[in-house]
Amino acid sequence: MKALITGGRGFVGLHLASHLAAEGDDVVAIDMEVDVTDPAAVAEAVAAADPDVIYHLAALAHVGESWVDPSKVLGVNVIGTANVLAAARQVAPASKTIAVSSAEVYGIVAPDELPLTEGSEVRPASPYAASKAAAEQVALQAARGFGQQVVVARPFNHVGPGQAPVFAVPALAKRIVDASTAGEGWLPVGTLTTRRDFTDVRDVVRAYRLLALEGVSGEVYNIASGVDVEIAEIARMLLELAGADLELRPDPSLIRPVDVPVLRGDASLLRATTGWEPSIPLDTTLADVLESFRT
Repeated sequence: MKALITGGRGFVGLHLASHLAAEGDDVVAIDMEVDVTDPAAVAEAVAAADPDVIYHLAALAHVGESWVDPSKVLGVNVIGTANVLAAARQVAPASKTIAVSSAEVYGIVAPDELPLTEGSEVRPASPYAASKAAAEQVALQAARGFGQQVVVARPFNHVGPGQAPVFAVPALAKRIVDASTAGEGWLPVGTLTTRRDFTDVRDVVRAYRLLALEGVSGEVYNIASGVDVEIAEIARMLLELAGADLELRPDPSLIRPVDVPVLRGDASLLRATTGWEPSIPLDTTLADVLESFRT
């Protein structure tokens, strides 16, 4: 397959490009050099790539930072998605688009609503989540109204080597490595009581390609492990893997205005459609994240 990845030099984009190349696909990756809010620039990039599949990853993805400039987040994440889909219709009408969303769209949920399925109510609690919920509707409208081949992937939290330390798990890992190197006895932390469903990014990108091959147009697919883990447990595992004994000190600057308490997904539809299963254990993922900061 000929594949075009938007956001192709970001954390997930690099892992996806590596996986696609290993599977024998021809890969074109675009990133900041193509402004997804510029329809002409997007159309030119899509025409040049002439893809069979477009993996639309380009987005402003940091939940906490989305509170600072919600309009910018909406512009990139929603208008950017609309422009990619319009370009696909215009210059690559036979292509299939995998529109990557986020489990953040589910918002704040009660324990009895877990695990979350694709039919669970969407009620975003952050500007980022609202932008992704809107982008999903743009993608699904393209499938329903224009008859485009569009699949929405709704991944839960994914982690792995190469992720920027603005996100919770790599931030903890980097602080642990830095504190250990400096001989410090403590590290700052944000909220530790939140629980998330973590999947290794290398398993997530496998799911994206499987959805390109077998996903049904107009459908939404959760990508999840089905297990939620408290951030405090992630911190404990990282400290144990690092062989570090550090005091965790709450830092108010690391706490978001609103934080979803728990997310846990049901990926039954993805498994039934593609046969996907996560294959990389969480402790392996965390060890790889630590090693990426050591090196």
